[in-house]
Amino acid sequence: MLKLTYTETSFCLECLVQSLEEWVQARVILALRVGQSLCVEPSTASFLLPVNLPGVEILKALVNRENSEIIALVNCDHECVEVTLRGYWLSNSSQDGDGIFITASSDSSYGEHSASPTEFFLHKLWQEAQHRASVMSE
Repeated sequence: MLKLTYTETSFCLECLVQSLEEWVQARVILALRVGQSLCVEPSTASFLLPVNLPGVEILKALVNRENSEIIALVNCDHECVEVTLRGYWLSNSSQDGDGIFITASSDSSYGEHSASPTEFFLHKLWQEAQHRASVMSE
């Protein structure tokens, strides 16, 4: 499962081995216990990866091989590839810009408590892109 946490200024991508259903259930129970409203709705999330990042071509092959309806890749320009994920948006209200986006591969062959190889690889590439961006800004 992939979890993207959005704030006003950035987002963080995590790869979790918990099932999407278990994670949502725990989040709903937490919201009930603390008396917080929670909106859960189907949505998409997108972010960019540098097209010259080592491994982007492997990611494209993995996505094509899995024929995934969850992950789509589109070349934006000569510098970036856009990663679009289908999943669910969780926030305090349907109009809230801060929240959490979650998605999981629909292929259950990886087991209930494991992420797909594509999810792990996408997370690894995102981490590498973040590392490169931080090194360049120093």
